[in-house]
Amino acid sequence: MTISAAARPTERIQRSPVGRYRHSLWLLTKRDLHVRYATNALGYVWSILDPLLMAGIYFLVFTVIFHRGGITEEPYIVFLLSGMLPWTWFNGAVSDFTRAYSRDAKLIRSVAIPRTIWINRIVLSKGIEYLFSLPVLAFFVIVTGAQVHWQLALMPLALLIQAVLLIGLGLLVAPLVMFFRDLERVVRLLLRLLFYVSAVLYPATAVPKDFPIFKVFSDLNPLVGLFGIYHSAFFPNDLHWDLVLSSAIGSVIFLIIGWLVYSRTIRSVLKEM
Repeated sequence: MTISAAARPTERIQRSPVGRYRHSLWLLTKRDLHVRYATNALGYVWSILDPLLMAGIYFLVFTVIFHRGGITEEPYIVFLLSGMLPWTWFNGAVSDFTRAYSRDAKLIRSVAIPRTIWINRIVLSKGIEYLFSLPVLAFFVIVTGAQVHWQLALMPLALLIQAVLLIGLGLLVAPLVMFFRDLERVVRLLLRLLFYVSAVLYPATAVPKDFPIFKVFSDLNPLVGLFGIYHSAFFPNDLHWDLVLSSAIGSVIFLIIGWLVYSRTIRSVLKEM
């Protein structure tokens, strides 16, 4: 049987290392999404239920109980969701990094593909879940009459920065947790702390200047500028280019550190599994 000339380039791409990697990455990502949606009765609802409930709780606390205290934006529910949804991507991915190698240990040992794929498939699958949750944000934008600004065009930049940051953290966390099992609990505690100090619930300008250490940490925290981009689509005053630059540089630094840790530990990780 002859193969058409049009089919040969595609076949060569699939047989190339990059083509095999991309194909395997997509297969693993589809598997994650299938497990997430097809095997649960509520399916898609689970992707939006947690951030929606958390946003509702914080909306109640800050608007009804504490009357916002002047640190929030209107409509506050849109401000909350524009930060909570990407936070759910970040939180879910970092949490899964702690089990990235232990959960599929047999498969990882038996396949001859770069082990970075188990990091990247988490980033990709959680990122797709984030995109699936955006209709919920759009619904509240329409219902509340929130204004959409040109900063919405910066969304691809935010997605890129967050993906780079997550890949770096994954390459750092996933190997180390194989040697230090307590790191999984440490990561959970750090995620809880990061949620409150990363300008998810409040604009970056609300960071108190009376606490210099907290202000310095806020300026260096790559999540602050990142969530500022997400918020700025509806609250343009929350976009601060110095913080965005800090986020971009910080994400690249984490990627470099993560790659160095991964490349020096992956052989020991395979022996540890």
